[in-house]
Amino acid sequence: MFDRVVSSFRQRLSSLPDKRTGKNTRYGMEDAALSGFSVFFTQTPSFLAYQRMMEGSKGKSNAQSLFGVHQIPSDNQIRGLLDPVAPEHVFPVFEEILQVLEKQGQLANFRSVADTLLIALDGTEYFSSSQIHCSNCSSRTLKSGKTHYFHRVITPVIVCPDKPRDPVPES
Repeated sequence: MFDRVVSSFRQRLSSLPDKRTGKNTRYGMEDAALSGFSVFFTQTPSFLAYQRMMEGSKGKSNAQSLFGVHQIPSDNQIRGLLDPVAPEHVFPVFEEILQVLEKQGQLANFRSVADTLLIALDGTEYFSSSQIHCSNCSSRTLKSGKTHYFHRVITPVIVCPDKPRDPVPES
């Protein structure tokens, strides 16, 4: 099941717009996006260092074995590749994953009152600068009059009372 979702995810991500030209295409857009996504499956400060350590000690990293990442870009390379991609290009990926999970019956055990899904929301600010900004940045004016730019994200999680979280197996 997990492999089917990742395969669908990879296929969608391979069509993300890529503004690179010439020979500057060492990493595929899908590898960058899947590497970024796989960060949520590790609890380490440095994603790339952890993946390289796993590859050295076990022969394969989680990014390779769980997500089929061919080459793992660094955090900065991931940002450089994905920052220009408008969020609208990624939205269909989440809809498709939800459809696959529904079709496979994976959401049935999470349904509660009136056959609904309970969604917990968590928000975080993941970029912050007083100098660097883009057209998608939010901004706030500080008391000093200085403008501060930032990005925020809301992360939805399907939850169900009395259901333990199923961990993803390590490879």
